[in-house]
Amino acid sequence: MPRDGSLWRPGAGIATLRRRGAIIAAIRGFFMARGVLEVDTPQLCPVTATDPLLESIPALPFGEDSSWYLQTSPEFAMKRLLAAGSGPIYQMAHAFRRRESGPRHNPEFTMLEWYRPGFDAAALLAEVAELVGEVIGARPTRRDAWGALFLRHAGLDPFAASDAALGERSAALAGEAARGWARDELLDLLFSELVEPRLGHDCLQFVDAFPASRASLARTTRDAAGNPVAERFELFIDGYEIANGYNELCDADELRRRMETDNRARAARGLPPSPPDERLLAAMASGLPECAGVALGVDRLIMIALGVQHIGEVMAFSAERA
Repeated sequence: MPRDGSLWRPGAGIATLRRRGAIIAAIRGFFMARGVLEVDTPQLCPVTATDPLLESIPALPFGEDSSWYLQTSPEFAMKRLLAAGSGPIYQMAHAFRRRESGPRHNPEFTMLEWYRPGFDAAALLAEVAELVGEVIGARPTRRDAWGALFLRHAGLDPFAASDAALGERSAALAGEAARGWARDELLDLLFSELVEPRLGHDCLQFVDAFPASRASLARTTRDAAGNPVAERFELFIDGYEIANGYNELCDADELRRRMETDNRARAARGLPPSPPDERLLAAMASGLPECAGVALGVDRLIMIALGVQHIGEVMAFSAERA
């Protein structure tokens, strides 16, 4: 870390900030040309995501008795707009996640999220590729199933391997304590360590057919082998995860069940419960249109476009300088 006397300076040079601004302007132009409405939703809300893999940052806007959160993404509020009849929408918002820091992570970052009523995941994937190509230049596109990539690079069939086999392989990477982790935690570790670094070199690598247990707010189906999978994709470029999109779940009852499952998983991990967002559930029950949505990490995309290795190099003031 630089000495305190220099921390007032931005981490990104002024020339870099100009290039960042031009990229953000181009993204806005991309959506304006397609008639997608830019929206602005609250980043400070009384509820937050239930996902046990996300840790929100709490806030007390109305005194010690209030318990609000900086949002991990604008997803919930944007879906309420969709249910209200907004049509296609996008937003570039600051998002916040606790304990995320490193070359590719900052606890406050810029997320681009958009929703397309009438699109399925395949149509949205094509639009993601078009947008990304305008920012970083044209690259060929690849699309592979999560399970096939896991087998190719980790040497295990993730749907058939035993917990013991996954634990043994994980222990070699993260120590003996990994043997006691839940199955999804083992799969996440192995994929992030053995598969992700190999993805997206000289191409836009889309990965789909994630396990249904990792569906989040996506619909689920079965693959050709009968395995339950999510109707979801991720985009990797140069080993970076850049985007996460899916066919959106529209069933309020199923969403409530998933939130309850999330909270049981949170309890098992020693995390506090996260109450369901009743306003989102009510919006979904009123009629969320059939749609596909995606979230994209703007700072990481700019890192790739500019060829830099640390997220602080494309931000005016990352956490260490804030």
